[in-house]
Amino acid sequence: MTNARLLSVNVGRPEVGDWTGRVGRTAIRKLAVDAPVALTRAGLAGDSICDQKYHGGPDNAVYAYAREDLDRWGGVLGVEIPDGHFGENLTTHGIDVNEALIGERWRVGSALVEVAKVRTPCTVFKNFMGLNGYDDTAWIKRFTREGRPGPYLRVLEEGVVRAGDPVTVEHRPDHDVTVTMLFRAITTERDLLPRVLAVPALSETVRVKFAPRAPR
Repeated sequence: MTNARLLSVNVGRPEVGDWTGRVGRTAIRKLAVDAPVALTRAGLAGDSICDQKYHGGPDNAVYAYAREDLDRWGGVLGVEIPDGHFGENLTTHGIDVNEALIGERWRVGSALVEVAKVRTPCTVFKNFMGLNGYDDTAWIKRFTREGRPGPYLRVLEEGVVRAGDPVTVEHRPDHDVTVTMLFRAITTERDLLPRVLAVPALSETVRVKFAPRAPR
């Protein structure tokens, strides 16, 4: 983990088309930026957020996905998947982002980020995969079954990030709720919700949505 680093920093601009769903546009296609990029509490400079209801905000400032997981999906799909193609802003290498704990803090470049919630697959994601020639058959179910969604991060200290920056874990909370466990709790294993909801750093939007669904 000492060699954990950013492989790429990725931003997207709005696209329109029938495949973009009810909002009518999306910035899911992320492309790598060579220069340093400002990371603020609102996200990366130059990155567009089209669906303000489900994306963006302090607990969705940036999305991280691991190169190792892109390679895993590349093996399943039989084709290489480029950095940024899953809509991630930060493509990492050398850190298992799905074993990160909710509330875990990473120093990335000069910014400090904290794991707040997880990505859940949507129809736009499925359509984007199909649009780009990948097998999107039952994509949402397949992605969910894999259980490695990648985390959304909140920004505790604004800074500047660029490809090649180290990713250093500065704090790990005293609990066992990982990104994968949170994802399972809100998708397929509701019996995990009480453990997840007890984590102080959990995104309040997740808490409000899923607290009524937790087993009593």
